[in-house]
Amino acid sequence: MTKGILGRKVGMTQIFAENGDLIPVTVIEAAPNVVLQKKTVETDGYEAIQLGFEDKREKLANKPEKGHVAKAETAPKRFIREFRGLDVAGYEVGQEVKVDAFAEGDIVDITGVSKGKGFQGVIKRHGHSRGPMSHGSRFHRAPGSLGAVDGQRVFKGMKLPGRTGGKTITIQNLEIVRVDAERNLLLVKGNVPGARKSLIQVKSAIKGN
Repeated sequence: MTKGILGRKVGMTQIFAENGDLIPVTVIEAAPNVVLQKKTVETDGYEAIQLGFEDKREKLANKPEKGHVAKAETAPKRFIREFRGLDVAGYEVGQEVKVDAFAEGDIVDITGVSKGKGFQGVIKRHGHSRGPMSHGSRFHRAPGSLGAVDGQRVFKGMKLPGRTGGKTITIQNLEIVRVDAERNLLLVKGNVPGARKSLIQVKSAIKGN
């Protein structure tokens, strides 16, 4: 069964498996999510579950937001995201989704926004090779030829310097090593995209299962 939850990246640590292996893990804090809306083919044209995560103060929410969460009898939420591919019939508006929906050994896809790295050149941004660094080369870390044979324009998709990072990235087929239901924690093997305290979406893997 496909599952999904929203949480925050706490950071990385390491734990020991029962056989003594040292496993690097990312800790994700996923306080109970609330089902705010069920979308169906009849009403919306597709099936999805809308989850809300992390309460925010009443004064920070506008009237439509308050009316939307009132149907689920909950407080306004800081993050609201949709999850497709879930069994819509298995959820009810106002229901809480907790980390115990997942189990050790589950394979998941995790989505986050990568760390921003500011304005970078093509070597760091796109992995280009540099020119010879010896004397007289005059081509060290430049973008190189733009290849504009028809003149006076830059072709679409040309790899040039620019702002790097800050993009939505999904890493597939990560394994859940441990579930701590008391503290609302998921321990995932390996690293996940994003800075500490950033929003993370965890969903059952579409390929790994």
